[in-house]
Amino acid sequence: MVADEEVPQRTTIYDVARAAGVSASTVSRAFARPGRVSSTTAARIHEIATDLGYRRDTVFRPVSPSRTRVIGLAVSDITNPFYFGIIRGAERAAATADFTLMVGDAHESAEAERRMLNRHLPLVDGMVITSSRLSDQELRSLARRVPVVVLNRKVTGLPCVVPDNARGIRRAVEHLGALGHSRIGYLAGPEASWADGMRWRAVRESTLELGLEDVRIGPIHPTVAGGRGAARRVMEQQLSAVICYNDLLAVGVLRGIADLGARVPEDVSVIGFDNTQAAELVGLTTIASPSVLLGETAVLYMVGLVKGTTQSRDALSVLPVRLVTRQSTAPRR
Repeated sequence: MVADEEVPQRTTIYDVARAAGVSASTVSRAFARPGRVSSTTAARIHEIATDLGYRRDTVFRPVSPSRTRVIGLAVSDITNPFYFGIIRGAERAAATADFTLMVGDAHESAEAERRMLNRHLPLVDGMVITSSRLSDQELRSLARRVPVVVLNRKVTGLPCVVPDNARGIRRAVEHLGALGHSRIGYLAGPEASWADGMRWRAVRESTLELGLEDVRIGPIHPTVAGGRGAARRVMEQQLSAVICYNDLLAVGVLRGIADLGARVPEDVSVIGFDNTQAAELVGLTTIASPSVLLGETAVLYMVGLVKGTTQSRDALSVLPVRLVTRQSTAPRR
């Protein structure tokens, strides 16, 4: 009787993990998601896997200095028209450098932003994060995994691109002061927004220097619905002029004031921030932020980091803004 021929056992992922001194999940990531494992560890795992004869159904593609030629762009709310210009500028700069742009939406939520970034980071060479609701420490931690450029916010230790919030607010306060408004309201945006903090600080400093009074209302959800709901508080405070966190909020205030039987600008002058298309359609005086240039500048800096042509990881670019006057502001009656 002839003994059955012994069938050699197939090498498993657990065999590779034991030989490499790592977990099976680390071996799995080294093959399926190489961006989640250091290049040194991944190289050792693949060498051991080859020696042991471990095979996978898919072909492994070794890690290269530019793994994907994809740059991620995270925005806090993709439905906000302010981000349309940023996305356009970012896509233009990425395409010029032969990169692909991948956009993720944080839905104005820190938790949603964390989940989105964890999904995207393994797929990109770098991440541009706009108006983040995460802490500075979290953003710096992300930058240890892939290059990060922060847009519309300043974070120490990371390259940042921001509009000149202080200058824009100063011009708006000067404009209202020249029209005879002595008591100016500021309708605040999200509590976790760095830009909101800078704009409120600029309102306080500008009104103090010009001998005016300021009133803060909020935080308010930065949408048309949020502004519409805040209009009653503007009227209750008997404010003759308000500066809003963004254009969407300002458009909502215009509608809410009309709902209450008052008029803009006869009863209340209203100023927004961003100069979106909506501001032009409704005749809103606003602070024009260079959204396309913001997106271009951030992605060009990211391309430099990925290619190694830019070394500084603690740079700050402040881009100019301007006040655009339209029909929503007028002299105080």
